[in-house]
Amino acid sequence: MKVEVDVWRPADLPDQSGRTIVVTGTTRGGIGHHTALELARHGARVVLAGRTPAKLEDDRRAILTEVPEADLVLAQIDLSDLSSVRRAAVELAALGPIDVLVNNAGVMGTPYHRTADGLELQMATNHFGPFLLTGLLFGQLVASRAGVVVTVASHMHRVARRVPLGDPRSQRGRYSRWPVYGQTKLANLLFTYELDRRARAAEVPVKALAAHPGHSGTHLAANGQYGRASGGRASILDAAMKAISQSAEAGAWPTLMAATADLPGATYCGPSGLGEMAGLPQVVSSSRLSYDEDAQRRLWELSEQTTGISYP
Repeated sequence: MKVEVDVWRPADLPDQSGRTIVVTGTTRGGIGHHTALELARHGARVVLAGRTPAKLEDDRRAILTEVPEADLVLAQIDLSDLSSVRRAAVELAALGPIDVLVNNAGVMGTPYHRTADGLELQMATNHFGPFLLTGLLFGQLVASRAGVVVTVASHMHRVARRVPLGDPRSQRGRYSRWPVYGQTKLANLLFTYELDRRARAAEVPVKALAAHPGHSGTHLAANGQYGRASGGRASILDAAMKAISQSAEAGAWPTLMAATADLPGATYCGPSGLGEMAGLPQVVSSSRLSYDEDAQRRLWELSEQTTGISYP
């Protein structure tokens, strides 16, 4: 059931001084970039976490152009590679307590590919990598005494007709990129709700929330289809997506609301406009399947087996 609340506005974002916030997937111009930018603008120490050093440096320069005093840390991490996640977590241990982890990075609609861990690329990047990263950083989130985990889902989770509970290292039937993408986004919500319940049961000071950006103009679709954001058909698709979408800046608002507003755990934030496609964010609801507690528990247990970590 949708919880009716007043919409959140960027002006509602409180001072973030003294807080350390990790944001994954901060490519310049994307939702992660705008999330990191606003958090830095409001005083947070922001960790820009991404796969490519050159893109991380590009994003750092872009943020410093707007916020010269920004306190930024760069962290290289490939969420599709579990060994990369483990290496990054070792480096991030030097940060001390972490106030917020924003699991923003993701891929969308990619061709069939198995990672070095034997996992399908979309599930590896969008779910198993963030699951492992959250677990490895969980002690630092607890140490902040009010840790928040925000996972960026998608309205596309509603296309998922079943929970991805099969063997993640084997393919059943024909691969179809969009239904699989929908399943990864359903997994984001199942993970969020189960994490929040487990944290409460363990009586640890961490809460989990989720957000979705509506229909936002980012490079995600072009990158998923063609492996790049520009050139030939990629440029055409990228331009078409932006023409019918709200800005990436607006797409970051639900994430910022989830990360900074005084909301209970297991809250889902999304745009307030028609069909939740655009507009100022508010608390929204997710699909009936996402609230299935048995599915939440079973996916959690499968994720523990797949990544080799158990928490909280």
